[in-house]
Amino acid sequence: MTKIPSASDAAPTPRRLRDALLMGGLLSLVLASLAGLAAATGWDQTMGQLARLGWMQGAALLALSLANYLLRSLRWNLFGRRVGLPPGLWRDIRHYLGGFLMIATPGRLGELVRVRWIRRETGLSLDRSAPLFVMDRAADLVAMALILCAALALSSGHIAGAIPVAALALAAAAVATHGRLMSALVTRGYRIVGRWPRLFGRLRGMARTLGQFTDARVLAASILLGSLGWMAEGYAFHLLLVWLGADIGLWKAVGIFVFATLAGGLTGAPGGLGGAEAAMIALLALEGLPLETSVAATAVIRVTTLWFAIGIGALVFPVAERMSKRTADAVEDR
Repeated sequence: MTKIPSASDAAPTPRRLRDALLMGGLLSLVLASLAGLAAATGWDQTMGQLARLGWMQGAALLALSLANYLLRSLRWNLFGRRVGLPPGLWRDIRHYLGGFLMIATPGRLGELVRVRWIRRETGLSLDRSAPLFVMDRAADLVAMALILCAALALSSGHIAGAIPVAALALAAAAVATHGRLMSALVTRGYRIVGRWPRLFGRLRGMARTLGQFTDARVLAASILLGSLGWMAEGYAFHLLLVWLGADIGLWKAVGIFVFATLAGGLTGAPGGLGGAEAAMIALLALEGLPLETSVAATAVIRVTTLWFAIGIGALVFPVAERMSKRTADAVEDR
């Protein structure tokens, strides 16, 4: 049977180009800002700080980031089993890592490409698979909020605005994962709009699917996996500061990293670009670190976390896309 390409297959190309241009523009602005700060403090000082790091330190930072990604991939697999995905650990890891290419899309909505791969390879409907995306984002918010609270309790001093940010993250996660509440909000939205009954009907179906994730063991395991993953990156930031001769303590470093990541996400910018870097540099400066150290630490940690994830996504995405199409074509030919 010959597969006829549909308009939906071709539609993503302009959107991908738009997202790529947006990401490139934001990256250029961030790099220009970091370069301006480095120039203001003196290139020699900033490069001198970076020269403290060798390939072994870089490998350690990347390994801790990879641990974060793999732990969260296991969480994705756990959620997938709850919605009825057939067994396939490596398939789920491939989908999760491949989706990282789309991290820097507005609201990270580009990561919904994982749902497309699931539909192609397993036939699972959108109503049942889309809540995976919601649960994944909510689980990250909960894990990071809990880590931030722990950091505030175990470190000396405080981070201005950290408690409201943690509370907002927990509240957003609670609302997004409450099936009945989401279903009621969708119903209210339909009554206000009065149009697109099929769309709102599918949204209600997705909201009801959220009830499958309320099992205490699933929630506990997902929070544990997410917390261990984000702690790995927070610990990487602590190690980086130690190697740069700016040890501010484990929990203070973890708190700054998590707060900056959450604050960057609240800006709505793709990947938190701009907001996360600004928050991190400002908080490090408040700890008394020289600007050249703050800029160097921020640049390195963002390369070894956000951009490392995008790099992995760039490698895995074509594989995931090709394998999902091959599976879909094989099913159609039967």
